[in-house]
Amino acid sequence: VQLQASGGGLVQAGNSLRLSCRASGRTYSTYAMAWFRQPQGKVREFVGYIRWSGGATDYADSVKGRFTISRDKAKNTVYLQMNNTKPEDTAVYFCAADNGDIYYKPSYKYWGQGTLVTVSS
Repeated sequence: VQLQASGGGLVQAGNSLRLSCRASGRTYSTYAMAWFRQPQGKVREFVGYIRWSGGATDYADSVKGRFTISRDKAKNTVYLQMNNTKPEDTAVYFCAADNGDIYYKPSYKYWGQGTLVTVSS
């Protein structure tokens, strides 16, 4: 499975941004996809996940109520809608996928390249 993330950029605090992650290859076995982020000089942290079948989601407390993950199964694409952004959301965002389980740590089997999100105050 190959993952291609896009949509990062510069956004003013309080505004919105949407990231996309398109999966290709053997996507039929995808069980869940997730978003992580890594602020400069810090460890990679969980943002949220979506179960491919059924669409169940969960989020980190730091983004709950502001970020939403959705998927378009026909396009093999997952989205991260970021609303009411804050400067502390500034990070490189990564999408990930796994065909066996859901993790709250960066243990996913497949990873996309990161996309930088910068939130200015």
